[in-house]
Amino acid sequence: MGLKKYKLGELIERSTVNNKDLKYGTDLIAGVNNDGVFTSPKGNPIDVDLKPYKLVNNGAFVYNPTRIDLGSLAYRTEGFCIVSHLYIIFYLNEKGKEILDPYYLYIYFHRDEFRREVRFRNFGSQRPEFSFSDMADISITLPSLAQQRKFVNVYLALQNNLAVYQSKAEELKLVCDGYIEELRRNIKCEKIGKYIIECNKRNNELSVNEVQGVASSGTFSETRANTAGINFCNYKIVYPNQFVYNPSRINLGSLAMRDISQGSCIVSPMYIVFEVKEPNYLLPNYLLLWLNRSEFYRSTLFYASGSVRDIFSFSEMCEVTIPIPDISVQKDVVNIHKCYIERQRIAARLKEQLNNLCPILIKGSLETEN
Repeated sequence: MGLKKYKLGELIERSTVNNKDLKYGTDLIAGVNNDGVFTSPKGNPIDVDLKPYKLVNNGAFVYNPTRIDLGSLAYRTEGFCIVSHLYIIFYLNEKGKEILDPYYLYIYFHRDEFRREVRFRNFGSQRPEFSFSDMADISITLPSLAQQRKFVNVYLALQNNLAVYQSKAEELKLVCDGYIEELRRNIKCEKIGKYIIECNKRNNELSVNEVQGVASSGTFSETRANTAGINFCNYKIVYPNQFVYNPSRINLGSLAMRDISQGSCIVSPMYIVFEVKEPNYLLPNYLLLWLNRSEFYRSTLFYASGSVRDIFSFSEMCEVTIPIPDISVQKDVVNIHKCYIERQRIAARLKEQLNNLCPILIKGSLETEN
């Protein structure tokens, strides 16, 4: 067949069918995230007017016209749903179905080259929005349908592998959460204050050079502050297995424990550093698991409310209560959680590889056909 060039408008058709009869309810609402995946809504949709919501069937491409350059475009295969009227929906038309594999088109969309074209077309717009007419004007070069499917099969095999790892990670998370809930029900909670101690070691001799901050993701990161001309003697040293948190941002997740593999670092004097003084009774990683839970972050707002700057002090940290089982049980919980984290890391790497593969697959399909 050889390569042929088309305008997407020749191969797709828009759908604007909405939920005007209110036949479908909030349980069918979906959105599209920046990974190109359908997700459930985060907010409470109870009072939302569902009449303008659009109907989405299998085979539909759905995208957010203001976020498509970030990856907010998905292909529906999970069954019927409804989406906000702000989304744009289209399907392959009869001609498109004959010459274009939908997954090939999905791969085509999830390349940096396509996102750059979206940004280029939106350049200078007061409110960048990639309309359906913009989509229809996209030029696409296609190999034969058989050639497309060869490369699509490679993509789908890797996608299935990613789904397996994500599923296994979620299973481990459920096991870990179940274990934690059982501990909460069966073991009396204790204040952690008698097991931790604040650390205030300063970098007086300038023996540590690595300056770090703690991001809201609960990880160490290079400080964003301008450190030019700063005397680091007063900065606090954080050693492995010590905890550090930002007392004014802990409710957002700004708490981390320094891993042994990371070595020592220094942080701003405004951070609070502490460590477990009884590691034979309370494992640092077990404590970290509890301090990383969303209910802990919510509770810090309660403790800090009323203070001038909403600061969560070390004395307030000492008031935090958790169930502290036998050390062997703590080790079991920590090991399950470590397996979950490792699965997550593998899944993240696979997702990155999958994204990087999209341009390679499109290029390969065109070069081998040519």
